[in-house]
Amino acid sequence: MKRNIAIIAGGDSSEHEVSLRSAAGLYGWISEAGYNATIVVLKGMDWHTEDGCPIDKNDFSFTRAGVKHTFDFAYITIHGTPGENGILQGYLDMIGMPYSCCGVLAAALTFNKYACNHYLSYFGFHIANSMMLRAGQKLPNAPKIAETLGLPCFIKSNVGGSSFGCTKVKTVEEVYPAIERAFQEGDEVICESFMQGTEVTCGVYKTKDKAVAFPITEVVTHNEFFDYNAKYKGEVDEITPARIPDSIRDRIQAETLRLYDIIGANGIIRVDWIITEDQINLLEVNTTPGMTPTSFIPQQVRAAGLDIKDVLTDIIENKFSN
Repeated sequence: MKRNIAIIAGGDSSEHEVSLRSAAGLYGWISEAGYNATIVVLKGMDWHTEDGCPIDKNDFSFTRAGVKHTFDFAYITIHGTPGENGILQGYLDMIGMPYSCCGVLAAALTFNKYACNHYLSYFGFHIANSMMLRAGQKLPNAPKIAETLGLPCFIKSNVGGSSFGCTKVKTVEEVYPAIERAFQEGDEVICESFMQGTEVTCGVYKTKDKAVAFPITEVVTHNEFFDYNAKYKGEVDEITPARIPDSIRDRIQAETLRLYDIIGANGIIRVDWIITEDQINLLEVNTTPGMTPTSFIPQQVRAAGLDIKDVLTDIIENKFSN
């Protein structure tokens, strides 16, 4: 009998529409892999199937034409709250439904970019110099921020994604406007030193019997940085495999798999790195990476000579294997 898979998308962040595009990609692949797939859209407390059937939050079921439908597994593709920060995972744990990505603790940790990177720095990962700003607290003066981090620097939301609210700041006068823009995405803002180098990203996943590191993608943006237009409007060159030495490739893949275990990840994750002259530096961990046909993970799966349908089957069936 085919398993019933809920592809959970939407959410309450600026990435709502991006999430729906990921869901559309996943729907095609999961259906072609032989599962009964249904897209479920969340927005606040309004949970419904893509065709409008309300979700019963008692057991995450829905009723259509008098027939109750239940799910065996949830594939979470929400970018932002509540699917990337552990809230949805906690609910699914409570009702006993297996899901595709990491659990509550790992999701909450990786969603908080500042906390995650500083936690991982204790395990030897190199990170940028940074400071955290919180809403309601007195802000450091702009010259102090510029002196501490240097210019240019990045100012971004601590909880946002897709580069919403992110600014590359080049002058002291730009510091406070950039902070205000970042606070529109959430109550915490990161100010972070700029690192000059080659930006790359690496996807990995593990099952009970194998560990897979995909070919690395090199990101060459035509803009000031890898912003929303670069990510979703083609203003970037994404080169897979990356034009880096094999020794650097092997180190990044090994470090991504090591990070996977340290945070207690599950399913597919993607980790962004920047290669400077003297070292490999961690930028960000993504536990629910984009899954549109042109997103990094599908690109890397193709470059590896794998079939995305087989990879998704691995992710789903791993939760049902002994």
